[in-house]
Amino acid sequence: MTVDDLKARLQAELPELLKQDSGFRQWLEQLIRETAVTPESFDARFDRMLREFAADRAEQRRKWDEHDSEWREWLQEFKTHREEQNRKWEEQNRKWDEQNRNNNELLKEIKLSRTRQDQGIGALGARWGIASEHSFRATLKGILEQSFNVKVLNVTEFDDAGMVFGAPDQVEIDIIVKNSELILCELKSSMSKSDMYTFDRKVRFYEQRHQRQAQRKIVISPMVPQPARAVAEKLGIEVFGYAEDTTGL
Repeated sequence: MTVDDLKARLQAELPELLKQDSGFRQWLEQLIRETAVTPESFDARFDRMLREFAADRAEQRRKWDEHDSEWREWLQEFKTHREEQNRKWEEQNRKWDEQNRNNNELLKEIKLSRTRQDQGIGALGARWGIASEHSFRATLKGILEQSFNVKVLNVTEFDDAGMVFGAPDQVEIDIIVKNSELILCELKSSMSKSDMYTFDRKVRFYEQRHQRQAQRKIVISPMVPQPARAVAEKLGIEVFGYAEDTTGL
């Protein structure tokens, strides 16, 4: 007999059997009560499932929080390490910049010292006849034009009235061109008191001839004795020992 046959027979005979046999009916009722799912047992089972689910979720949350804490700790360590590396790089860059500045300043000092030595040697050479005054003037002219972005013009004009030398003669003077400012200067290896007076007469000659007032009168010479400097101060002539000293140009 198959299961389906058994089910069909029970459906056909069970109702009549329950009516006739009260003991069998009581046994079947007891069996159903023991095996059937009651609302109470269902609720208990459902509550147990909810508790198990909540416990599992809490465990997963705990593991996630633990992982998240480890991740945040690693990020903080990485950030701290990166900040430390950046600080070290900035400190190293600062040291490099400072070293570069020191090197540049040293090179400037060496260049300035070399230039002044060249000017001093040139002045001595011009004074002792080893080199010409013209070569010395050309050297100073080049330094002025390269260092201060000005134009130095050497002008020679004839003094018919002898205003400068007491008799008609050629007058040579240097002009520094800067914007619209007129600066008359004397570039010479050495300057005496009489040279200062002569330069002042050259300036007055140029101003009278061109009807234009010079804003500044400048002498650039590495050899200017104190008496000559006193004359320059009295005549309003600025004196510079080297071309690099004329920072106000």
